[in-house]
Amino acid sequence: MPWSHPARRMREYVQAMRAIWAAWSTGERLAFRGEFYTHTLMTPFFSPAPHPYGPPAVYLAAVGDQMTRVAGEVCDGLLPHAFTTQRYLREHTLPVLAEGLAASGRTRADVAIAFSGFVVSGSTEEEMAAAASGVREQIAFYGSTPAYRPVLDLHGWGELGVELNRLSRGTDPERWQRMGELVDDDVLAAFAVVAEPDRVGAAILERFGGLVDRFTFYAPYAHDAALFAPATEALQRA
Repeated sequence: MPWSHPARRMREYVQAMRAIWAAWSTGERLAFRGEFYTHTLMTPFFSPAPHPYGPPAVYLAAVGDQMTRVAGEVCDGLLPHAFTTQRYLREHTLPVLAEGLAASGRTRADVAIAFSGFVVSGSTEEEMAAAASGVREQIAFYGSTPAYRPVLDLHGWGELGVELNRLSRGTDPERWQRMGELVDDDVLAAFAVVAEPDRVGAAILERFGGLVDRFTFYAPYAHDAALFAPATEALQRA
């Protein structure tokens, strides 16, 4: 695929997809003509019967401002990148999303935000330490990507991103572990919920309640499947 105007292309892709769904649902002639996509033929062989529950919800993963606005303009939901913080969501992502919503005459209530957030947890001190190490390395990996640096810049950690990027381009086989060691406790606490299993649910609600509508546990370390059961129950009750 040629690299050209990714946000405009994505906006039109969603619009074209909705036009196809509308043709299936109403039987109206498909006549979508855009800058990037043209769909004008829908044969009976490719047309399913109208779905009783309507078209699927469309969620868009977005990192930059332009794609976030597209999510607000034409999508049902936003999937922010895991490399974000409560402050970045509140001060940057949500205002940009609101610009897209305003452009389409919608409000925050018209979209859902589904966020996969880092969680550090464990039943013992050893498990907590291993979890923290795994999350530090994942944060460092994302932090080495220049496109994600605005999150670090907002917190005054831009130089950390520069150093992580430099190390990522090296040849040291242990560089990823060394990069994780650069993620100190303050950076870890900003990007991850750090709590014992019975406190994870409350900590997620305290940090992201009212900001996101759905939360997924991002735990890049070995852990028992039941580790987040108390948190899941707490979130389902909320």
